[in-house]
Amino acid sequence: MTTAASTTHPVALDATAALAGPGGHLMPSRALSDLVDADASDWARFAAHWDELTLDTHMADGGTYRFRRYGQFELDADSGELSLLPHEPYRQETDVNPLNGGVERVFDPLTGAFVGDQLLRSVLVELGRIFTAVDGTKTWNIKLHPYRIIASADQEGQPAPEGRHRDGVTFITSLMIGRTNVTGGESGVYTDAGEHLLTTTLTEPGDLLLGDDRRTLHSVTGLQPVDPETAAHRDVLVIAYTAR
Repeated sequence: MTTAASTTHPVALDATAALAGPGGHLMPSRALSDLVDADASDWARFAAHWDELTLDTHMADGGTYRFRRYGQFELDADSGELSLLPHEPYRQETDVNPLNGGVERVFDPLTGAFVGDQLLRSVLVELGRIFTAVDGTKTWNIKLHPYRIIASADQEGQPAPEGRHRDGVTFITSLMIGRTNVTGGESGVYTDAGEHLLTTTLTEPGDLLLGDDRRTLHSVTGLQPVDPETAAHRDVLVIAYTAR
């Protein structure tokens, strides 16, 4: 698996053009896998980290449907050097997140195995290089949010309980890890004026939705179990890049 694919790679060029233009882009799994030189076994190994997530106890709506961890890196896009930052609480203000903002939320840190996974590191570096090609930023703060959203007969899973929103960062991405026994989870990207840019349901491990968070809003519809008697969940990795 490589960590130094050129920004002249056709997949990177397509993403750069879309982000510099409308501001939203869907990168199918086959394209991302080609960019980072990953195969099905890499995605399967990476997905196992989601079994290590812990319950999010900070949901202001009282929901117990979200499991997660949290951590940050700094990326030098020129060298491809990633540095894990010290663990600290996560905070968003209420103007960005009216549901859960305004407080410091303490989540369990990313596991060592997750942080060291070569697939993760390849994805972070290549996305950083794409974003650098869009706006010239050389150093990125990267916030990582691995989520498992549970759905059951008693509780709808809410990937985005705050509704249509932005995250207060520079670029935002949502990487599909896996879906088990769920329906729903349709992602939408919109301009500030409400113009619809794209709608998609991420289904394959490696499907990736990218957005310029300064110019777009995004949303995800709720999840329901296909079979209410069987465990149901949607696993994603939300990656937020903020220019240093």
